[in-house]
Amino acid sequence: MPKVTPFQCIRPVPGLASRVSALPYDVYNRKEALAEVSREPLSFLRIDRAETQFADDVDTYDLKVYAKARELLDTMIAEGTFIMEATPCYYLYELTMNGRSQTGLVACSSVDDYQNGIIKKHENTREDKELDRIRHVDATDAHTGPIFLVYRAQKEISEIIEDVKNQSPLYDFVSPDAITHRVWRIGDPDRLARLEKLFGEIPCTYIADGHHRCASAVKVGLNRRKAHPECTGREEFNRFLSVLFPDDQLYIMPYNRVVKDLNHLTKEAFLQAVEKAGFSIECRGKEPVSPLKKGTFGMYLSGCWYLLTASESLLSPDPVKGLDVSILQDNLLNPVLNIKDPRTDSRIDFVGGIRGLSELERRVGEDMTVAFSLYATTIPELLKVADAGLLMPPKSTWFEPKLRSGLFIHRLF
Repeated sequence: MPKVTPFQCIRPVPGLASRVSALPYDVYNRKEALAEVSREPLSFLRIDRAETQFADDVDTYDLKVYAKARELLDTMIAEGTFIMEATPCYYLYELTMNGRSQTGLVACSSVDDYQNGIIKKHENTREDKELDRIRHVDATDAHTGPIFLVYRAQKEISEIIEDVKNQSPLYDFVSPDAITHRVWRIGDPDRLARLEKLFGEIPCTYIADGHHRCASAVKVGLNRRKAHPECTGREEFNRFLSVLFPDDQLYIMPYNRVVKDLNHLTKEAFLQAVEKAGFSIECRGKEPVSPLKKGTFGMYLSGCWYLLTASESLLSPDPVKGLDVSILQDNLLNPVLNIKDPRTDSRIDFVGGIRGLSELERRVGEDMTVAFSLYATTIPELLKVADAGLLMPPKSTWFEPKLRSGLFIHRLF
């Protein structure tokens, strides 16, 4: 059963929380990160992407970049931008986007739970991306970006959370992307004990977003155990920062695809090949197609939108093969466009649903030839894949809103 525990949090003073909080490090390229840090000098992105403090000729992964991250964090703590709680606490973190709210419990989760499969994953990780965050965690001695976890909603947990939200929040602000963020502290010993017990009674938790951050945090913990064979298991590096949300509050947006060329096919030959692959094609003209049900796809080609519908023969009860991202990959992108491995093929790119269908049109107009809009993977599908011990294809889910970094910091000492 999951070990979900309170921790002694380092967090921004209330008056600076809105300025410090930042989107996750991996939603920016280097140029975008520099622009954001220039816009807001207190942004936690300075620490998460410390290469912004150097000239462009300094490599993003230079060891002095990670040393700078540590220096910046220590300086902001020393200057009073951040404060440290006197005792371990839980926190509630509510995000509201377009009138829809979700509230998660900010806590520490267990390295051993990840190792033992009590924290379930649905996605593979890449070693190069892990190494970056391993170096960052090691250098800063801190978990700075929370892992987005999911649990199956439990009535008593929900009741406690709603009761806490009747109190005044620690933080209440709207970020530049119009997301409302509110945070409450839970420090009452009885509530702390009750929540820890209730989470210890649920079967498992699931990684929704942050697979690379999670894998990196775990590897740092395991490496430190090796370096300190006398450790007792109570050290902070045995835990990592997480926010746990009930499954009935979450929202997944589609993760759309754009492809650079038609694999040497003419437009007419490509459309014929798509039909032969098992998709019916309906021309929709200039009207953007956002699929309304499973097994349907939008396609934008040569200034025209099409609705593609997969035939019954392409559908599958298998948790992975039945996903729309798999149906598209296995029956169109691979056999027709020769996209064998979407993780490594430079001819394909992925566009988060938050960017809208106009972004697909823009990409086709600039550097791509064809775009596909998808029906979003659902939370039940995600849980089903993870419960089966399987993995989704890459770029299967796009969660919104994104958790901010800098609001909660867990030190490893």
